[in-house]
Amino acid sequence: MTGNYRFQRQAELVPGAEPPEIITRFERIPASIFDSEADGAQYVAGAIAEQIRAAGNSGFVLGLTTGKTPVGVYRKLVEMYRAGEVSFADVTIFSLDEFYPMTGAEIEGRGRNIREDFIDHVDLRPENIFLLDPTVAPEEVAAWCHNYEKTIAERGGIDLMILGVGVSGQIGFNQPGCHSGTRTRPVALGVREQRYVFGRLDNVPRMAITMGIGTVLSARRIILMAWSEEKTEVVGRLVEGEITASLPASYLQAHPNIEVVVDENAAGELTRVKTPWLVGTCNWTPKAIRKAVIWLCGAVGKPILKLTYGDYTDNSLGQLLDGVGAYDQVNIRVFNDMQHTISGWPGGKPGVDDSTRPERSLPFPKRVVIFSPHPDDDVISMGGTFLRLVDQGHDVHVAYQTSGNIAVHDDVVLQNLDTARECGMEDLYDRFRAIIASKQPGQPQPEALLRIKSAIRRAEAKAACRHFGLNDRTNVHFLNLPFYETGGVKKGAITDADIDIVIELLQRIRPHQIYAAGDLSDPHGTHRVCIEAVLAALERVRGEEWMKDCRLWLYRGAWQEWGLDMVDMAVPLSPDEVIRKRHAIYRHLSQKDIVPFPGEDSREFWQRAEERTQHTAELYNRLGMAEYQAIEVFVKLSV
Repeated sequence: MTGNYRFQRQAELVPGAEPPEIITRFERIPASIFDSEADGAQYVAGAIAEQIRAAGNSGFVLGLTTGKTPVGVYRKLVEMYRAGEVSFADVTIFSLDEFYPMTGAEIEGRGRNIREDFIDHVDLRPENIFLLDPTVAPEEVAAWCHNYEKTIAERGGIDLMILGVGVSGQIGFNQPGCHSGTRTRPVALGVREQRYVFGRLDNVPRMAITMGIGTVLSARRIILMAWSEEKTEVVGRLVEGEITASLPASYLQAHPNIEVVVDENAAGELTRVKTPWLVGTCNWTPKAIRKAVIWLCGAVGKPILKLTYGDYTDNSLGQLLDGVGAYDQVNIRVFNDMQHTISGWPGGKPGVDDSTRPERSLPFPKRVVIFSPHPDDDVISMGGTFLRLVDQGHDVHVAYQTSGNIAVHDDVVLQNLDTARECGMEDLYDRFRAIIASKQPGQPQPEALLRIKSAIRRAEAKAACRHFGLNDRTNVHFLNLPFYETGGVKKGAITDADIDIVIELLQRIRPHQIYAAGDLSDPHGTHRVCIEAVLAALERVRGEEWMKDCRLWLYRGAWQEWGLDMVDMAVPLSPDEVIRKRHAIYRHLSQKDIVPFPGEDSREFWQRAEERTQHTAELYNRLGMAEYQAIEVFVKLSV
């Protein structure tokens, strides 16, 4: 078990049963799927190094993307350089995009990130580094972009272009609707999707400079990368869909030498992963059978127990019946399987037969640790289950992994300080108003301001826990993992310091149950690092006695939900419990009304949570299960 956990592909093809061209026949671009982002990044870094070595001292031109996607590749390249496996002395680089206009002192630009993650650590020569310049005067920017294109041509053109893709299908800042022949140019910037980079809407530049689609297509080779669930839909459309201006990445289908590199989480909409029975012979594990039957229910619009033999055979699932048995027996098997995921006792129900229940009945009560990446993910994502565990008498502890301080607006700080002033407490209002006024956009926030913001979020988290009846003095823990405390949106890498903090808490509580956020779609990556810290900690304490009786349940954050084919426990909520959960979310006042980091969904967290859990209940109902107000779902990960 490592931080790169895999449980997504539950209906895998039988290796060698069909030739690759059959399995990938729906794919218009060759796609390579790796178990994890780290494995994919290693592959891409290796491909880059191999081409550089093949070019020798004749020179090699590399186009580099920006943002979060390539960071793992850049780290691997730096490792390879330090190990003497590759030199960049004869490499020329061009960057893909940049925010505009900016000055270096104001905001962390894309070029600055490339320098910090890659350029500053290898032997690139200054005369071979060409980054888009966000400081060019507006009257000169068009000519500057023309010269950028000219310089690319003078260097012999781009040999290898490394790309990421946005959730809207954008390449660089080539937004939906752009033309396939565009070249490097200034463009209007969609500010909403960049809000998480800059902290607030007012800080987001209204323009950007980007290579055009035509510039990208002129490269001799292209590798496009995509990681995590948030890229699942766009990868499916890019690789298997039609070429359309509404998805600029689809233009890449016309390139003669392109490869898409994804991890399993981003590959979820590819036919060979989503519905592998449509392209080949499957290994029919219990979860694979469940996945196929749930898909079939959606395809024909029927609940499980109404599926017929014809439904299976008409929808390419005859092989399932050949391998497993009669259709009616398959229906009953999957119906019972789904029924057994439902439990109103997430900690186990004492004194009953637990052979078909998700959780064991003993020991009772259980010691439970809920890991919450931010100080509100616990109530947003599993508030109803949290409430059930407390009400049913378990010893529940909540561990807030990060302070969440950068997600507090400055005016919320002033409002809290004004309240304290009105109560006759120390008057800090004017001092912090001056600190706020002195802030530089894009720079780390002043430490004094961050302390106040951390305190606000701690108070809100404790209020939500008290609302559920939890003792906020003994059962609420603020871990403040160091990787998060950079003062800005960009976070550090996980280190032993983070892992050791998690280990200390686990060894002190010795839980029977652990709940953790298992999603990777958080727009600024905190959830990803937090689950890696938990998994790394569990790996290190694996041999301890208490671990023999510990189970790990993964919930999803505010951005996605587990598919029903993956669910191991489903906790139904009554209408009153939905309201109590909503009121706990309300306690996080700094996160209401204006969500600081909304991702692609601008609704408040309580709205997303209720829509999601009600939709899950509806999906269970469509399969023929009982109709509930809402359902929270979990995946069990072996530890």
